Amino acid sequence: MLDKMINNTGDKEEKGKPVRLSGAQAFVQALIDQGVDTIFGYPGGSVLPIYDAIYQSPLRHILVRHEQAAAHAADGYARATGRPGVCLATSGPGATNLVTGIATAWMDSSPVVAFTGNVARQLIGRDAFQEADITGITLPITKHNFVVREAGELPRIIREAFHIATTGRPGPVLVDIPKDVTLEEITYQYTDHVNLPGFRPTYQGHIRQINEAARAIMAAKRPVLYIGGGVISSGAADLVRQLAEKVGLPVTFTLMGIGGFPGHHPLALGMLGMHGTVYANLAVSRCDLLIAVGARFDDRVTGRLDSFAREAKIIHIDIDPAEIGKNVRVDIPVVGDARTVLAELIRKVSTKREAEWLGQIEEWKKQYPLRYKEDPAGSIMPQFLVEEIYAVTGGHAVVASDVGQHQMWLAQYYKFSTPRSHISSGGLGTMGFGFPAGIGAALGRPDRQVWCLCGDGSFQMNSQELTTAAVYGIPVKVVVCNNGYLGMVRQWQEIFFANRLSHSDIGSGPDLVKLAEAHGVPARRVEKPAELRAALEWAAARQDGPVLVDVRVAREANVFPMVPLGAGLEDMIGKEGWVK
Repeated sequence: MLDKMINNTGDKEEKGKPVRLSGAQAFVQALIDQGVDTIFGYPGGSVLPIYDAIYQSPLRHILVRHEQAAAHAADGYARATGRPGVCLATSGPGATNLVTGIATAWMDSSPVVAFTGNVARQLIGRDAFQEADITGITLPITKHNFVVREAGELPRIIREAFHIATTGRPGPVLVDIPKDVTLEEITYQYTDHVNLPGFRPTYQGHIRQINEAARAIMAAKRPVLYIGGGVISSGAADLVRQLAEKVGLPVTFTLMGIGGFPGHHPLALGMLGMHGTVYANLAVSRCDLLIAVGARFDDRVTGRLDSFAREAKIIHIDIDPAEIGKNVRVDIPVVGDARTVLAELIRKVSTKREAEWLGQIEEWKKQYPLRYKEDPAGSIMPQFLVEEIYAVTGGHAVVASDVGQHQMWLAQYYKFSTPRSHISSGGLGTMGFGFPAGIGAALGRPDRQVWCLCGDGSFQMNSQELTTAAVYGIPVKVVVCNNGYLGMVRQWQEIFFANRLSHSDIGSGPDLVKLAEAHGVPARRVEKPAELRAALEWAAARQDGPVLVDVRVAREANVFPMVPLGAGLEDMIGKEGWVK
């Protein structure tokens, strides 16, 4: 008879006492010892011993309806809370169904720990039923992955997995557990010690580099501060604001950096890049100093590299040395944690204002504001939809989005003011991410209203999770920006392919209100601008579970401004905002 699992009392002496457990029980206990309270998963043959142990544990397990949703929900939980998100799947197809979610977390540096079952050790490599080389498959899209070869190694590997996922630049880690490992009996003893000599990120920036960065900031006449998701991961948003206000730095942010600086702040430029604001792109193009913090200069931000910030000296602060110099030349590299480096940098600079530069930016803001035309047919404009969500929530909600036009309109028109309030798939651009990520966010942040803005195309990729939200009473508010198209595909076909709309029209269904109601989720449809506010207020008032609002928007609205592929940031289409 195995000893009972250690309770989660927090008593260090009790937790440090050796106890005999099965591998499955040790798995559960190790999660509890790592502070895990929620796990998203889907059972199957190779993980049945683990599920039996979960049944007897205090862990909250959320049964999703597809493993991809488990990975996205764990990701949304991680992004909303800053704590690692955990997902679990069986071997073979269960494991491979996690891959898109793991890749999404990898591209956006999100701390997800994924556990997969596998066939028994003696069957590995023999093409056994539901066998897949999931560690080989995920090697390029994880910070690290493990196969548990010996049952006694399981507790150590789990500790290391969480340490790697959350230390330095966050990212996903996968642990593959053969079924027979979960059945073996081991001696479990809690320890928080981790010894990984080859994994020691640099947190303290080199003081000489920081001093040089400070001198460059004080000498600059046209500086711009450019922040990415690393600011949010490191908890550095307050220091970004302190630095910006002390030195008078206009601040632009990537899609992942949204919330790292208040969108309504006078120094805020909004998002830069392909669908960034005109004034952000002009400021970056004309600045003489660009201070990049926790950003990786991806192609959607830079446009044509030879014209990006061509007049600027570049400071790049990042905890990942592999990112520095990867895409653009850097004059002053600083390897270190954003929060640590910014705290030192703030002490090194003096208060100043470049009135002429700030005045120029204000002129650009007045000349090129974000704007749109009303639809002649009286349909709801999608930009207006985002403005109304902002008004109803007061800008205080956590908002998850899917991928496409609605994602860009949300980034443009919702003025996020706090970190971890904007949840979106940036690097991978994963349709189907938003709704399950919103479920994870809502479970992680029960103190906040959580909304999810989806396109009708992306929503249908994981709409089965309506049942998950309904069964667990998860109060996520789903708003579908429904134009009957794969909107961004249609926009590109219109602009670059002579309006040949090849298979981008999906307006034939389904009826999303009936679909939601079939899953037990209250829903409404809105077709006129005058009806929108009341429907959103109805959704905001519902606290006992999920709701869905199907908003029929102008079908052929486009996202502007837009930098075409291969063009520079100043070569924007729709600068004035009046192009269809």
